[in-house]
Amino acid sequence: MEYMTESTDRSPGHILCCECGVPISPNPANICVACLRSKVDISQGIPKQVSVSFCKQCQRYFQPPGTWIQCALESRELLALCLKKIKAPLSKVRLVDAGFVWTEPHSKRLKVKLTIQKETLHKKTFYYLEQLILKYGMHQNTLRIKEIHDGLDFYYSSKQHAQKMVEFLQCTVPCRYKASQRLISQDIHSNTYNYKSTFSVEIVPVCKDNVVCLSPKLAQSLGNMNQICVCIRVTSAIHLIDPNTLQVADIDGSTFWSHPFNSLCHPKQLEEFIVMECSIVRDIKRTAGAGMISKKHALGEVWVQKTSEMNTDKQYFCRTHLGHLLNPGDLVLGFDLANCNLNDEHVNKMNSDRVPDVVLIKKSYDRTKRQRRRNWKLKELARERENMDTDDERQYQDFLEDLEEDEAIRKNVNIYRDSTIPVESDTDDEGAPRISLAEMLEDLHISQDATGEEGASMMT
Repeated sequence: MEYMTESTDRSPGHILCCECGVPISPNPANICVACLRSKVDISQGIPKQVSVSFCKQCQRYFQPPGTWIQCALESRELLALCLKKIKAPLSKVRLVDAGFVWTEPHSKRLKVKLTIQKETLHKKTFYYLEQLILKYGMHQNTLRIKEIHDGLDFYYSSKQHAQKMVEFLQCTVPCRYKASQRLISQDIHSNTYNYKSTFSVEIVPVCKDNVVCLSPKLAQSLGNMNQICVCIRVTSAIHLIDPNTLQVADIDGSTFWSHPFNSLCHPKQLEEFIVMECSIVRDIKRTAGAGMISKKHALGEVWVQKTSEMNTDKQYFCRTHLGHLLNPGDLVLGFDLANCNLNDEHVNKMNSDRVPDVVLIKKSYDRTKRQRRRNWKLKELARERENMDTDDERQYQDFLEDLEEDEAIRKNVNIYRDSTIPVESDTDDEGAPRISLAEMLEDLHISQDATGEEGASMMT
């Protein structure tokens, strides 16, 4: 009997849309563009039609609040005028491209095509950077600070102050920058020019507790460590640990931009596991050319089970760098890599047996209880901002917990005593780490006295 087999030849690096099955390039949603548009509208809130005042007599357009300007059709100036009409809604997304769509010369409509992008940004690195700026007073020369959807805008009256901020950022977090300038005005008689300078600083899109996959070349250069690593800290470099061997490595900004990598999972994908068994690995086998081993962690072999699957007998086995913290019955947060789609170019090229089923991130404690007992607070930059959404608030609480758990991070942060919370012991019943009173500063408030003289001079 003769059998015939039919194979489907797919291009390498492609996946199938989880909705319609069309082969597509990997993306975080695993959905093709057509299906994504039918489910999610990122342009929601952006008006599709606005009115622009035009004078037929002088052929000028009205620019609020009280200026009439002359612009040629499909000119850069007219495009800027149209975009200012929807400036507020556009602040919530990233404007990738903008251009005019051709219309008849006698038409009274101006058609503009916008390409926008919207994505969730990991903000814990920004929260850490904000505290560094406050500690070293780098915000004192700013005219204005404005929070935008993917970062912060700092406005200065002097180019030197802006350059000083860029140099500070380069020393504190892995980043790169681009500089540009635009001519505002000029005086041909005195040969003077007035320029507006802009510095765009891009910070690495990785933060603490991210699971990343390194390129084979980068992993080999770091001492033949495994490609799947956990980011344990982001300071002036990205600090990684291999949960399978405890090998650690530091990646500076130039190395990252030469061999970029991204987070495999979003923080929302963290799942809660319960530890069933845990044993410490005493004899760690090291390969030739291996790098440094962390002395602050203990390698453990753990059997865990999802708390959402307690009615089943399904368990997962993994190695973890949290062996010194975990005991049977403890709750721990981690990523389930076995049951999620990993759309990463480096992961797709790895052997499946080299990708762990579960990567444990940190021990889990009662967040409500930790917030209630937190007797310290942080200061924030005075800036224009919108209300924090649920994801922003969750990431900010994650950052506060990181400060409590990692002494290396909080030594660069000014932590202030919150007098409204009663003083308790440095650890609670669950053993959740807390910040000691010796590490806190007193939050001083200087106010005017009754005469307004002595207090006023003190404030000056």
